[in-house]
Order: sequence, then structure tokens, then C-alpha cells
Amino acid sequence: MKILQVNKFNYLRGGAERAFLAISEQLEKDGHEVARFCMQHPKNLPSPWSKYFVSRLSFNEGGLKDKLKAPFRIIYSTEARRLFAKLLDDFKPDIIHCHNIYHQLSPSILPEARKRKIPVVMHLWDYKLVCPNYKLFTHNEPCTRCLGGKYGNCLKYRCFNSFSKSLVATLEMFIHHKLLNIYKANIDRYIAPCQFMKNICTQAKFPENKIDLVYNFYTPEFDREAPQEQCEDYLLYFGRLAKEKGVETLIRAAKIGKETIKIVGDGPELANLETIVKELKIEDKVKFLGWKHGEDLTNIINHAKAVIIPSVWYENNPFVLSESLIKGKIVIGSAIGGISEIIKDGDNGFIFKPGSPVDLASVIAKLSLTDLNLMSKRARASAQPYAFLKQYENLLKIYN
Repeated sequence: MKILQVNKFNYLRGGAERAFLAISEQLEKDGHEVARFCMQHPKNLPSPWSKYFVSRLSFNEGGLKDKLKAPFRIIYSTEARRLFAKLLDDFKPDIIHCHNIYHQLSPSILPEARKRKIPVVMHLWDYKLVCPNYKLFTHNEPCTRCLGGKYGNCLKYRCFNSFSKSLVATLEMFIHHKLLNIYKANIDRYIAPCQFMKNICTQAKFPENKIDLVYNFYTPEFDREAPQEQCEDYLLYFGRLAKEKGVETLIRAAKIGKETIKIVGDGPELANLETIVKELKIEDKVKFLGWKHGEDLTNIINHAKAVIIPSVWYENNPFVLSESLIKGKIVIGSAIGGISEIIKDGDNGFIFKPGSPVDLASVIAKLSLTDLNLMSKRARASAQPYAFLKQYENLLKIYN
């Protein structure tokens, strides 16, 4: 089969890129012919297809020129459509798998596939198809006001804390969904990483019979059990440091409890979180380790007593979940989004009320009353269905 993988970045940046790269590599190992369509970026992996990649546009690092170009690229990129059409004519794929195409690529590419009668599947890595700011989270709380096409709420409530950014996002949604109907008219199947995502999209009037489940996976390097008896006396959070991730809830729970917390990651909330730790005078209990990867990260996970996922947004299905479970780590997660589809309270982990430091502290206290070895074995067993190759097989069925 000839398969075109589409994602705005061609390097390991986040969960979507991890899947994009892993799937592309496995397809090639299995003898399929794979092409990629992405954006130019200095961190990109080498690719024989880079001559088709669209020019780089940076929303965070760019100057005035990028700021002026951004609204047009976000809403409809003629450059992306032109280069994509050229790639389709040269590569002639049997199927197209889109990952994150918003903003840097834009959905302008989709009609070119329809014109050539090439089927398209799209992976739903976030809520962008139903929410202008892609999080279903604004002003520090979950939000579903835009579901059903009520996109004006993004501008009304300034979901980007900026009139101009909120206006562009609102226009983007109206043009793509109301005026052009560009997604529903050009995508054959949607892939949801959890049932919660599927339910949200169905609620937003996407056809349920076109949404398939392919759960997020752990890759083979994580499939090494870390025996509970080797654990040290600390709890671990690893991931992005952003408001919606709820790390402040974990820090405030640390003030109440006795456990040591290690925080691995970086992000826009780092300085604020460090300030909160100082104000609470718990520097001895909460340790910021910065961004880690590879063996350094693996060792930290291996020696943690449990992993905390304290999200306060509708967490989709984070890779950290299956990656922790397969190592036999007990996961304590917020009862929100797709987390409780995987974590069964008291069996392979614990669930707590989102945003409640008191409830989280009380759940953490249960660890001292729990048979940690038994729960660790249950955690590892519960992760088996989320092995990469099992979910990859589900993906191939959708392709076929």
C-alpha cells in the first residue's frame, strides 16, 4: 500500500508526533511505501519528501512578517494546497492519514484528496474540530460552549485572552465548518484515541459511524517492568507544565500530605508553579527536575512509587498513561476526559476529583494502606491492550 502521512511537524515534539513517526516507521518496516507532508522546520528529521514541505511559519518565535501571514495560513493556505497537490500527483497514494494539520498546514489540502478520490482518515489528537482553542478549556475551567457550532463564544469570552487571536480562531471555525464544510465533506474516517473523544465529536454532530477507536499506545522501549520493591519514596508527574494539566492541584496536595513529589517537564506554567511552591514553603517536598528524555526519564519513572495525572481539562488519552501502566506504575488520575476509561479506581490505580487538592491528598494517603505489589501487577496487566503493535493492527484494519 502507498500511504501518505500528514503532520505539521516532522520531529518528536509531542504525542501526535510520537504516533506520526512511530506509525510511519512501522509501515515502512512492513513493506508499505510511505511519504510525508509537513512544514519546513530546522528540527525536522531528514526526509526525501522535504521538497514538498510548506514554508515555516512560527506563531511563537516569528517576527512581524509571520504575524501578518498567520491569519491567512490558519484559515486557508494556498501554498499548502499547491504543494500537496504536487505531492499527490507524484506519489499517487492509496490512502492519506492526517494527524495535526491545523494552522501551519490548514485544511486547504483536503479538497485535493477528494478531487483525486483518495480516501482520507484523520486522527483526532485534540478537540480542534469542535473547539476554536482546541482544548475545551478556557479561563482555567473546562468549557463546551462552542459545541454544536456556537463558535461566537470564543470571541465573546476571549478564549485566547486576546481579541485579535480570538477573532481569527472564531473566523477559522465559521469558514471551515459553516461556509466550506471542509472537514466533513473531505474526510472518510476519523480516529479517536478514547471513547470520550468519540462522544464529544458525536455530540458536536460528527457522524458516529465514521469515528473509529484507536487507543494511544506505549512503544516497545517502555515495555520493561519496574518492580515495586525497587521504588523510592516519591510520586511523579511528567509532562507539559500548562494550566490545564493541573500541576498546581498536585502541589497544593503536597502541602497537605507527607509524600515527596518530583515534577519532570517544562512549559509556560513553570515559573508560576515554582512561585507557589515557595509561597507554600514546601521546597523540601516538591522538586522540579526540568525536561528529561530517554534513559534519564525512564530511570525516574522506574523508581517512582506512583505516577500522578492531575489534569483539570478533558484530558483525551495521554501517552503517559499507558507508558506508566506498562511499567507497573500505579496511576492516580483525575476523573475527567478519557482517564477513567483506562484507570479503574482501586484496581490498577486511583481516581480523584479534578482540581481538588484535598481529594488528591486523601487518595495519595491510600497508598500506605494498599498492597502496592498487587496493584502494580494489575497496572501492568491492564496496559497490555495498548501495546503499539496491537493498536497499529487496529489502524491497518481502518486503512483496509
